[in-house]
Amino acid sequence: MTISCAAAPIVLVDGSSYLFRAFHALPPLTTSKGMPTGAIKGVLNMLRKLQQDFPQSRILVVFDAKGKNFRHALFPDYKANRPPMPDELRVQIEPLLAIIRAMGLPLLIEPEVEADDVIGTLAHQATRQRIDVIISTGDKDMAQLVSPHVSLINTMTDTRLDTEGVKAKFGVRPEQIIDYLALIGDSVDNIPGVPKCGPKTAVKWLESYGSLSNLMTHADDIGGKIGENLRASLAQLPLSYQLATIKTDVELSHPLEAIHPTPPDNTALLAHFTELEFRSWIRELQENGQTPFQAAQSTAPAATIAAPAATTPDKTSAWSAPVDRDGYETILDQASLDRWLDALQQAGEFAFDTETTSLDYMQARIVGVSFAIIPGRAAYVPLAHDYMGCPAQLDREQVLQQLKPLLENPAVRKIGQNLKYDINVLANHGIHLQGVHADTMLASYVLDSVGSRHDMDSLALRHLNHETITFEQIAGKGAKQLGFNQIELDLAARYAAEDADVTLRLHHCLQEKLQPTPSLQAVLKTIELPLVPVLAKIERQGALVDQARLQQQSMELSKRLQELEREAFALAGKEFNLASPKQLQGIFYQELNLPVLKKTPGGVPSTAEPVLQELAARGHELPRVLLEHRSLAKLKSTYTDRLPQQINAGTGRIHTSYHQAVTATGRLSSSDPNLQNIPIRTPEGRRIRQAFIAPEGYQLLAADYSQIELRIMAHLSADPGLMAAFAAGADVHRATAAEVFGVALEAVSNDQRRSAKAINFGLIYGMSAFGLANQLNIDRGTAQSYINRYFERYPGVLDYMDRIRTQAHRDGYVETLFGRRLYLPDINARNKMNQQAAERTAINAPMQGTAADIIKLAMIKVQAWLDGAGFDANIILQVHDELVLEVRADQIEQVRPALIDCMSSAARLKVPLLVEAGVGSNWDEAH
Repeated sequence: MTISCAAAPIVLVDGSSYLFRAFHALPPLTTSKGMPTGAIKGVLNMLRKLQQDFPQSRILVVFDAKGKNFRHALFPDYKANRPPMPDELRVQIEPLLAIIRAMGLPLLIEPEVEADDVIGTLAHQATRQRIDVIISTGDKDMAQLVSPHVSLINTMTDTRLDTEGVKAKFGVRPEQIIDYLALIGDSVDNIPGVPKCGPKTAVKWLESYGSLSNLMTHADDIGGKIGENLRASLAQLPLSYQLATIKTDVELSHPLEAIHPTPPDNTALLAHFTELEFRSWIRELQENGQTPFQAAQSTAPAATIAAPAATTPDKTSAWSAPVDRDGYETILDQASLDRWLDALQQAGEFAFDTETTSLDYMQARIVGVSFAIIPGRAAYVPLAHDYMGCPAQLDREQVLQQLKPLLENPAVRKIGQNLKYDINVLANHGIHLQGVHADTMLASYVLDSVGSRHDMDSLALRHLNHETITFEQIAGKGAKQLGFNQIELDLAARYAAEDADVTLRLHHCLQEKLQPTPSLQAVLKTIELPLVPVLAKIERQGALVDQARLQQQSMELSKRLQELEREAFALAGKEFNLASPKQLQGIFYQELNLPVLKKTPGGVPSTAEPVLQELAARGHELPRVLLEHRSLAKLKSTYTDRLPQQINAGTGRIHTSYHQAVTATGRLSSSDPNLQNIPIRTPEGRRIRQAFIAPEGYQLLAADYSQIELRIMAHLSADPGLMAAFAAGADVHRATAAEVFGVALEAVSNDQRRSAKAINFGLIYGMSAFGLANQLNIDRGTAQSYINRYFERYPGVLDYMDRIRTQAHRDGYVETLFGRRLYLPDINARNKMNQQAAERTAINAPMQGTAADIIKLAMIKVQAWLDGAGFDANIILQVHDELVLEVRADQIEQVRPALIDCMSSAARLKVPLLVEAGVGSNWDEAH
């Protein structure tokens, strides 16, 4: 960026641009009363960053005025395509403007012009006064204002544009930007442009003809369809040019020289922060006697922060080495590495990350490692970059041997993002990571499992208002994407060191947000973090599968699929594509005249799976055949064909990946392969389980919780009838049937038990009478009578459901027995269907979430026992409420009762936790 004047530049802030970007880019934040605050916080964080980066500058904030402006007079359809402003954003505007005024920052809103025009005019005035200008915006139109004295900065992406930068980004010079915009048009602002003229075409034309006016003069020279479009647009191009032009001569209420900041109104700021529940800013204001924004103006940028004396021993001179503008250091010599190793050891706590050759944790090898001890200072140690001309690096094995004592020291606390992956990668190099102290992915997940994604890029944007460097930015994408070992060191170092730095800053931020809620801290510290090394060990152990058995089953499924296809053709009276909704619609509703049960959003009869199920239930054969075909085809493609391909060549086993931060309720999920969805109720699904086998001399021991969610319901509701049934060890479905149908326990029929089971499980999922009627194929009145009798016999369950619904509406969340929270964004939604769905979730989530917590606690307890007992036994699978162990055959009788004891004592409920365990040579046999 070119800054030619000695005085500090003026910073002009495009408030309207950042308001919309903050609203759409950041996850929604609300106060306890439901007031949206995400856009407010995003814009204020952006202003704070500007004050940090430009402490000596005048900062002026500009917003669009309400209503139409002069461009609407030129073109009534200007911005006609823009949707109305969301109510959740509209209500944030006035509080934001009030805070900006209270901060003492000049706030400009000029009638009948846009913020762009005000900024353009101020930039023009500043340039005439020989004052350099920085425009803070995310709007590409502003590039037309760039000059040797005017630059753009995008605070959300931390990028800057000067004249050379505009040329590099858009392919044209700043003085050609208006021509460029007029040609490509703008669908959002409804600026017409030339149809089918994209950026590449516009750049090509402007390179050839220099300007829009000259291009229009030579329009006949342009051939093809695009030339026809250009000539057809000649009449409207001057209008497009005028609409895209930012005015620089607006008659402002006050000239630039009269616009200055005023002292902040701390009393007003405290009131605003209190109303919006900005707790950390309230604390800063109360503790420091000044606003966080005042304090930021005198704070040096992150790259120059000095390390605290406590973490920077004098003898190491840890922070004296050269760093880049972000405060990041690349370590290429032993002296620098020694300096950092000493600092890491003495700090006692640090963030770190590994850069590797693969996302497959079993295959990945380390390319480099990064560290951060304090925010703003981080280092990257490249170890295996091997592109042409790459600088010499330290020897990987020697560096890892030096790191090994530090990484294996449980007293030195490690902070990471998805540390389970790093644990497995380090294990590939013989390093057994210990001292897992914090994982920002898990901290975010515990804080709010449904609030956002939990990857580092999303978290940095949400919590730090920082847009990270993405892998695609440094490596490209698609088939030409580079491996990390091929990334140039300067790019790799910035990317990798930023990972460690941002992880550390996220840790501090998330720790502060969890601090007011001890129950969430406990979930993180006693459940999620201790589970990380347990899951890593299960993943590395893997499960043995019988490849030949799977291949045999694939062949048999192929044969059965062909039979079903022929059967479907016979029923339809012709051949057709079984996967084509359009062909199915014609056959179902035109040729076979099946009843139309549901239509798609486009208004055509649906052939979705629920519709097929209902049609099959009504006795229609073709839908039944199609359902079976779909089910078997999915089994074949997902499991019998795919599992043999997923066998690791080195271990001969399948190594799934378990995910802690995916499901809303806390349950684990798995991928590559997904073991959670293998059917257990069909013969074909059970045959897949039969392919998971014990090696010679071992057996599989499978243990799972019996009816755990019903037991949790009994505990939470404290219903005497339910608790008595479980305490007596009764068949709870049979007991429920006896109560609902008014018969003796021994007289309950199988159909009555089946109905009672549907009621038991249906109600804990919030099932309505309509849903129960469909499931049991009975009329709605009968279903409602079953439910009424259930609640008459188990009134504690109804009381619990009423309590939890009320609590959910009041608090916006529900909790598990251990304090895990599930937020319910739609619990007070205006849309009644959304609200009712949220209520059903509110009823079930505490049970499903508590069950998830219990199996996690059981895994931690079982692994601790196995580690200490010395048995030749390992956990190899976790699916839903089940653990599967591989145990040496002669130790089964010792391991089995201990496993049952560990699992049944993982939690204390008001009813017994019953664990059932089986043994077999394969998973199905053991289950």
